[in-house]
Amino acid sequence: MKYNIGTKDSPLLLKTPPHTSEYTMHVDKKDGKDVLVCTVGKTVLLYNIDCLDDLHNMLKNHADWMELGSADEQKPAKEGTVEAWGRSESNPAGGWYGLKKGLRGRFGMYIPPLMEALGLAEVTHNAKGNMMKAI
Repeated sequence: MKYNIGTKDSPLLLKTPPHTSEYTMHVDKKDGKDVLVCTVGKTVLLYNIDCLDDLHNMLKNHADWMELGSADEQKPAKEGTVEAWGRSESNPAGGWYGLKKGLRGRFGMYIPPLMEALGLAEVTHNAKGNMMKAI
């Protein structure tokens, strides 16, 4: 599905689930494929754009709220969370949706607000323990 996520010159401005930090997201090409480019300060993360439809479908099947469980790549993800699903070999991508080695984590921090902005999901905005569900 095609989403209006923005361009390098005009990215989408988002806030992390607790609304404590801002970051941008846009679509660009890498190796001939569309990718999500997430810029947090000077750090640039890349995510497989298929994660939007894949996560939306998984959440629709889950049919309830799911904890986000954001974690850096080097740390284990809490089982049963969006973060754990985003790196699981059983997801449609067969593993990590993050594409930049060393910076493949934080899927549960940066993808849910994008999905909320696109009207695909609801996300809670508490200080900790945020969750999401499909719309």
